[in-house]
Parts: sequence; C-alpha cells; structure tokens
Amino acid sequence: MNILLWVLQIVTALLYAASGLMKLFFFDKVTKDVPSFGVLPRPVWTALGILELLGTIALILPGLLKSYTGLTAIAAVVLCFESLLFIWVHIKYTEKTPIVMSVVLGVVMAFIAYGRFALSPL
Repeated sequence: MNILLWVLQIVTALLYAASGLMKLFFFDKVTKDVPSFGVLPRPVWTALGILELLGTIALILPGLLKSYTGLTAIAAVVLCFESLLFIWVHIKYTEKTPIVMSVVLGVVMAFIAYGRFALSPL
C-alpha cells in the first residue's frame, strides 16, 4: 500500500506542479483556449496556482524528510476540495474532459488522504 500511495503522490504531484505553473506563468495563453478560466478573477487563479505548488511540495517532501508527515494527508484533502471547485467551474461551461480529469484527481486525492491518515501513514 505504501508503494501505491507513493506512486500516486509522485504522479499527482507532477500533474499539480504543471497545473500550478501554468496558472502562475502561462495564464494569459491558457485563458484563450479554456473559456472556463473567465469564471474566477485572475488573483483567485494565481492563489490556486500557488496552492497547487505548495500541495505538490507537501505531497512529497514530508515523506522524504520523515518530518511533518501529516502535511501529506492534509495537502491531499485540500487538493481534493480544490478539485470540487474545478468540477463546478467546468460543469458551468460543460467542458467534459476537464470535468473527468478533475473527478479523477479528486478521487485520487481522497484516496491518498485516506491512505496516509489510516492505511499507511508516513
């Protein structure tokens, strides 16, 4: 179980890092391609990008350092709730692929949170 959770943490951390960097540094370019980005003001998207980057760090670093390991599960919970926000945003614009991606990421984050709280704590 520990190995599965680590694999999921690494894969999702890479996805969230890419997403966070995109929101921070390529927002104007992506806005043209994704209409739902107009739902929330830019400062909110910037805050979400920072949250994703912090979540990326919290998914990996505490386990590697064996310090503050509870942060991993907390990060997974926060990113799970962020996925719910994104599901709402994409439903509003009926963007099916992003809805599916957000649902999958939300479920994986919920599993990581449960796994690190109960099944295989770090």
